[in-house]
Amino acid sequence: MTVRVTVLYFASLRDTAGMASESFDTAAPDLRVLYLELRARYGFELPVDRLRVAVDGAFARWDDAPRDGSEIAFIPPVSGG
Repeated sequence: MTVRVTVLYFASLRDTAGMASESFDTAAPDLRVLYLELRARYGFELPVDRLRVAVDGAFARWDDAPRDGSEIAFIPPVSGG
């Protein structure tokens, strides 16, 4: 089963993907697989364990399934001092 999602990219992920967001259909069974598919597509350097994931504005678990119409954000660590 596929669902339509909107993915938001921040910081280095946005720079690497060349866009701030995109909408597409996915058959990924969970958010981890979704990120790994996008990592393979765009060449993201950050592994899953360095990111947080949020769905519709709330932090989510990597093993949560993407839901149709959801807005998913992959959030890299914030640097600074």
